[in-house]
Amino acid sequence: MATELNVVEITRKHTYGTWRPQKGWMPMHVTRAEGVHFWDAAGTRYLDMSAQLMCSNLGHQNPAVVDAICKQARELAFVAPGYATTVRAQLAQKLLDVVPKGIDKFFFATSGTEANECAIKMARLVTGKQKIIARYNSYHGSTASSVAATGDYRRWFAEPLDAAVPSVIHAPECNTYRPAVGTTASESAEYFDYILRNEGNVAAIIMEPIVGTNGVLVPPADYLPRVKAIAEKYGVLLIADEVMSGWGRTGAWFAVDHWNVVPDILVTAKGVTSAMAPLGVVGTTRKVADYFEEGWFAHGHTYESHPLTLAPAVAAIDEYKRLDLINGAKRMGEKFGPKLRKLMDSHPSVGDVRGLGLFWCVELVKNRKTKEPFNTFHDKYARKPLLIDQVTGALLKQGVSMMGWMSHLIIAPPLIITEAQLDEAVAALDVALKIADEKVA
Repeated sequence: MATELNVVEITRKHTYGTWRPQKGWMPMHVTRAEGVHFWDAAGTRYLDMSAQLMCSNLGHQNPAVVDAICKQARELAFVAPGYATTVRAQLAQKLLDVVPKGIDKFFFATSGTEANECAIKMARLVTGKQKIIARYNSYHGSTASSVAATGDYRRWFAEPLDAAVPSVIHAPECNTYRPAVGTTASESAEYFDYILRNEGNVAAIIMEPIVGTNGVLVPPADYLPRVKAIAEKYGVLLIADEVMSGWGRTGAWFAVDHWNVVPDILVTAKGVTSAMAPLGVVGTTRKVADYFEEGWFAHGHTYESHPLTLAPAVAAIDEYKRLDLINGAKRMGEKFGPKLRKLMDSHPSVGDVRGLGLFWCVELVKNRKTKEPFNTFHDKYARKPLLIDQVTGALLKQGVSMMGWMSHLIIAPPLIITEAQLDEAVAALDVALKIADEKVA
C-alpha cells in the first residue's frame, strides 16, 4: 500500500495540478469526507467552507446519491447516447419541476465547460449569427468557446483565440462595490444596449447571474430583467451560466429565480449531482428547441446522457427537496450574512462583504477608502505571492478550508451546514484576518 508520502509524491510527479505552475505543488492527501468535513491522511479534520469548488451542495457522501450510483452501475452502467433509458427520462421529469418555467428540453454533458460549449454552439445555430457577448470578471470554462467567453485571467493563457473561435466581445461586469468607470451597477446593463447598437452578427449574451469565483457579485434587482429586455430587443439569446449559482446555493433553485427571469438557455453543473458524478446540463426554451426539429442539432459526444451521471442527479434533486435545502439556504444565509459583516467592525482589511443564501464573498483591501486590493489578476499571472494564500493557510491550520481568490474569500459551504459550524468558521476567520490587517495602509 502506498504511504502518505509517496501518494503525494506520485501525484505531484506523474499527474498535473490544474491552473498552476507544477513546481512547488504539494497537494494535501485527502482520504475521506463526510457531511461538511473532509480528512487528510494524518487524520486531521477540516470544515469545508467552500464545498470544495462550490459544488458539494448536499455535503460529502450523501447516502442516497451513493446508493443511486451503485444501483445504476448494477442495472445499466453505459449505453450509447442514441438510446433512450429510464434514468434519462426520470431526470428530464425531475428537472421540469425545478428549473425556471419555460425551460423544457435538455442536453446532458459531463462538465460545466462542455455544457457552455453546447449552449454557445446552439445559440449560433439557432440565430445564424456568430458573436458572443460575455463579461469581464467571469468564468465559463477551459475549453475553446468557454475560455474565449471567460473574462478573467485564465483566458490569457489560451490567447490568441481568433483563429479558432469566432469573436467574443467583453462588457463590464455588474459590480456594486466597484462599478465600471462612469456608471452605477444598474446602469452597467446599458452597456449591452450600446454594444448591440454598434455590433452586428451577435448570437447571444452569456453571463453568470451571480458571478462566482470572481467575487460573488450580486446584481441590483433591475439589472438582469433589463439585460433580458435588451437581448429580446435585438433578437439576441440570453445564456445563464448557473454552473455555480444553481442548486440552492443562493436560496433559490437557480439564481435567475430571484428576478423572475427565464433565459433562453440555462447551463448548470456542479450541484446537480452534488459533484458526486460529473454532469453538466443545458436546458432550453421550446423556442430554441423548435429550431432543431428541422435544423441539425450538430453536437454530441460518447458520454452524453451517461447513465452513471444521470442517476445521482435524480437522487440529488429528491434530497434537495427532502431536506428542504433551498429554503434552508435562504434562512441560514440570513443568519450568516450579519455574522460575516460584523467582521468589518474589527478588521480594517475587510473592504466588503456580500452574498445571497449560502454564497458569500469577503473582499480584502489595503485601504477601504481607495478600495485597493492586495493582489490582482496580473499578480497571479506573473506568479507573485498572494496575501490571500496566507489567509487561507492560516484558516487551514485552524481546521477550516476556504477558497481564496486574488484578494477575496469565496464562502460557499455545503447547504447542510449548521449555525454552530458557521460560527466555527467565522471564529477562525476572525483570527486569520489579522494577517491582512497588518498589511493595511
